[in-house]
Amino acid sequence: GNPSGATTDVNFPHNYLLVKPEFCAGYDKDRGIPIWTSWQLNSTWCNGPAVRKDNYIADPSLPAAWNHIGGNDYSGSGFSRGHMCPSADRLVTQADNDSLFYMTNMVPQNQNQNGGIWEQLETYERTLANNGNVLYIISGGYGAGGTGTSGYATTIDGGKVTVPALTWKVILVLPAGTNDVSRVTTSTRTIAVNMPNSDPPSGANWGTYR
Repeated sequence: GNPSGATTDVNFPHNYLLVKPEFCAGYDKDRGIPIWTSWQLNSTWCNGPAVRKDNYIADPSLPAAWNHIGGNDYSGSGFSRGHMCPSADRLVTQADNDSLFYMTNMVPQNQNQNGGIWEQLETYERTLANNGNVLYIISGGYGAGGTGTSGYATTIDGGKVTVPALTWKVILVLPAGTNDVSRVTTSTRTIAVNMPNSDPPSGANWGTYR
């Protein structure tokens, strides 16, 4: 999916389209994060021999003249490198998994959210995929201003990376089959969440933010 009509024209740096075998994204050069990231998930994608190596790197596919956010640019910020398309969603080959560690797939995310309710939803998505469904997922960060371990911030890395105020995700769930687009109806299951980029309150789960 391309919900913002992103384009590969470098004259549109706030809505620049990245197309990879593993995910697509609409990238904002000045925010230093994706507007959205889009991917498909099925049981094949999330099962395989690949292992997570945490090799966070700058994305070489960005135009050479642009600032390339690097793997260490979140260091000391109080925010985690929050995957949009998660590592465990791409395990078919090591190259598939490694591609998810491009920084164009990251937003600065509160770690208690990232490793808590956000991860719980990711795990639920893979459960749905392993139970015979195909999922179409779009996620992103919205606004500016989140709270990490060092407190509130609107940007990090000297202003090069915007900290989103909210992280959101929309998931379309279909039984596995063919011609997926033609099988979507008004009764197709859709899950949508919108989570403040801060410590979740005690007792919250991902369903709290539907």
